[in-house]
Amino acid sequence: MNDNTHFDAIVIGGGPAGMTAGIYLSRARLKTLIVSDGVLGGQMVLTHEIANYPGVESISGYQLSNIMKKQAKSFGCSIKANTSVVDLQLEGEIKRVSLSDGNTYTAHAVILTPGGRSRTLNMPGEAQFKGRGISYCATCDGDFFTGKEIVVVGGGNSALEEAVSLTKYATKVTIVHQFDHFQAFEYAVEEAKANEKIHFIMESAIVHFHGDDKLESVDIKNLKTGEIENFGTDGVFIFIGYVPNTEFLKGKLSMNQWNEIVVDSDMATNVSGVFAAGDSIVKRYRQVTTAVGDATVAALAASNYIHQLKTKQLHETLTH
Repeated sequence: MNDNTHFDAIVIGGGPAGMTAGIYLSRARLKTLIVSDGVLGGQMVLTHEIANYPGVESISGYQLSNIMKKQAKSFGCSIKANTSVVDLQLEGEIKRVSLSDGNTYTAHAVILTPGGRSRTLNMPGEAQFKGRGISYCATCDGDFFTGKEIVVVGGGNSALEEAVSLTKYATKVTIVHQFDHFQAFEYAVEEAKANEKIHFIMESAIVHFHGDDKLESVDIKNLKTGEIENFGTDGVFIFIGYVPNTEFLKGKLSMNQWNEIVVDSDMATNVSGVFAAGDSIVKRYRQVTTAVGDATVAALAASNYIHQLKTKQLHETLTH
């Protein structure tokens, strides 16, 4: 094994879970590589404000990501960003990870933290107007809608919290939600309802996006009556959850019907030496703090696995 390409552990994914795993592993003096298919930070980078991270006053996702990256690098963690996994061999004591940049790396253990991506409505016109009136990131695009009237789709914490943040730019924000109640925490619902710029269209869904060069209106269907109304708007922000980025893992390990990775209480998958953490695993709540917690457990369990494996290999060497 080449010392330059062999690691104790490889972390696949550079969001908060991936960076936390990198921090813990490298702090434990384990040679660690983080691989990220984009910039470090994952979905966290798209978050305008994180106000509930324990011990940290209000901070942007971008700022928190930079702090985590600096921590990981300070402990000696190697990082390869903007490269994706093209082949993955997880069976056996030596795992093999081949990347799109042409390099292949090996490791005793792998921690999977690929995260997720924004779920789309998959309605006519959505792909056409993505980036031309349709957005999935308030932090990235909110400023473009200063003085405009916009629509927010969704009823969870992200939808309501981002709707409130968007009132800093937009003159009017209309939340469209398919149910007669929200799935968000009560504080988020109260804050949205108390904001005079926010309006609500409940038990309804967008079924079509219209415009020429940019988005100009949407068709909103009342799910109780079936009536469709054309609603003029300058932009639509969609916050309806995430899809796990686990396509590259199909057939490699156990996943559920939503392609979320199945793990035990130690964040171990059904493949020996392979662990997973963050938004791509089977769990109910997805927050930065839960991703960090998952990754802490995964890194500690992986450290223990690597220690036991090295002890076993040393014993076998001495007895032969």
